[in-house]
Amino acid sequence: MKFRLLPPAADELRAAARYYESQVPGLGHDFLAEVRVTIARIIQWPDAWQPLDAEIRRCRTHRFPYGIIYAVENGEVLVVSVMHLHRHPDSWWKNLRA
Repeated sequence: MKFRLLPPAADELRAAARYYESQVPGLGHDFLAEVRVTIARIIQWPDAWQPLDAEIRRCRTHRFPYGIIYAVENGEVLVVSVMHLHRHPDSWWKNLRA
């Protein structure tokens, strides 16, 4: 199974990585690696994570306070948001309308 990030999710990912890198050199790289591992878990077990509605699910990263919000469409994992978990819980909906 393949995955694809919606453009707003890719923007969120880049912004978070830049933020972490600005805090501690190398931490942005660690964040990106953690997101890759999380997406690999999603690809392996796409139905295993918490449903947010009928088609959208969330898988949390282990080390960072982020959730990968995704749907499975046509055999592909569609990453809707790379969401900081201290944001409003429904903030990812804006990415579907973008």
